[in-house]
Amino acid sequence: MAPIAPLAWFRIVFGALMVAEAWGAIATGWVAETFVEPRVTFPMAGLEGLRVLSGPWMYAYFAVMGLAALGTAAGWRYRASAALLALMWTGVYLAQKSHYNNHYYLAALVAWWMAALPAHRARSLDVCAGRVARASRVDRWVGRLFRVELLIVFTFAAVAKLYPGWLNGEYLRANLGTKGDQWPLGPLLVQEWFQRVVAFTAIGFDALVVPALMWRRTRALAVAGLVVFNLFNSVVFRIGIFPYMVLGWTVFFFDDRFGGEEGRDGDGGEVARRPWLRPAAVLFLAVQAVLPLRHHLIPGDVTWTEDGHRLSWRMMLRTKSGVVTLLARSPSAQRTWFIDQSEWLTTQQQNKVATNPEFLRQFVDVLRREIERAEGIRDLEIYAKGSRVSLNGTETRRLYDPDVDLCREPWHPWLARERWVLDRGAP
Repeated sequence: MAPIAPLAWFRIVFGALMVAEAWGAIATGWVAETFVEPRVTFPMAGLEGLRVLSGPWMYAYFAVMGLAALGTAAGWRYRASAALLALMWTGVYLAQKSHYNNHYYLAALVAWWMAALPAHRARSLDVCAGRVARASRVDRWVGRLFRVELLIVFTFAAVAKLYPGWLNGEYLRANLGTKGDQWPLGPLLVQEWFQRVVAFTAIGFDALVVPALMWRRTRALAVAGLVVFNLFNSVVFRIGIFPYMVLGWTVFFFDDRFGGEEGRDGDGGEVARRPWLRPAAVLFLAVQAVLPLRHHLIPGDVTWTEDGHRLSWRMMLRTKSGVVTLLARSPSAQRTWFIDQSEWLTTQQQNKVATNPEFLRQFVDVLRREIERAEGIRDLEIYAKGSRVSLNGTETRRLYDPDVDLCREPWHPWLARERWVLDRGAP
């Protein structure tokens, strides 16, 4: 058994961060930009029915989700609050990918585990109100679950950086090179020597920080490194709550510093009453260890084709820009015309369609459905003409085969290669 205090403290930190995420999304205009203003929201492949999560009602959705996060942090009606937060945040994550961020995925995973674990059995309003008995300890595997998950995240982040675009500095030149006016580090960020230091330091840090946290002699140094590393990422890359979630995560590496709180229920008995939790944790970690490897089963370069990029902790690895012209044709109507993408997509979404095959294919499906319904056309053809994509600011190359009718192509969103995607591009 291990002290329950780390789990309770992490519940408070995680819940508070999710309050900031939910209500901050309303305040900053993220909800409007992502769910209200766009005509197309691009849900995850196979979940197109989640387009229902769009429009002005999403303001209320995020407001309620913030209340659920607040209940989670406070441990008030914890089971209901945590389950509602997990369900609503997972819906947000799956309903759109135009603003994909790895910490959205991580938050969804954590939310479900927090809903399943007895994190409200200490330092919670439920304990104060007598709705649950106070616990002092919890099964030791609970802390191990969080430690191993963080190890998986950082290890795969390190491995993913071992590709030419990172090692030769292309990505950081393209990214940091535009931040020269960013206070207070701007003049330093644009220096090529500093970018190279960041590139190789990041690989070593990602690979070693979690093992260093696990070893008592290097733990303090690892925590100091995490503080510097995550504050740097927060200031320079502005990646939301992820840096602070990771800092809160370190509480699971200090079990030996927490004494037990005596209570009416000396152990976290809820875990014992749910025997499926331990095997579920093992299965979860096994899946987490395998998912990031799936791109090796798909022909092509993942940084170019995007196949297997998500759910793989491939964090801040590449930046892509591009253009594509969509030509529509109806032989029966004897019409040929160009699709005005600005009538359907935001500027950011247009770039995603140009650089990510999954976005293009989903957009084609939307166009076919809407145009056929509006104009009664049953033989619509759509071709991706003039495709040009730049990876990490390098020379543009062609990503899509211009002679393939995308309306007639089968779609393989998981483990197959699309024949109309040109691996590594064409001149």
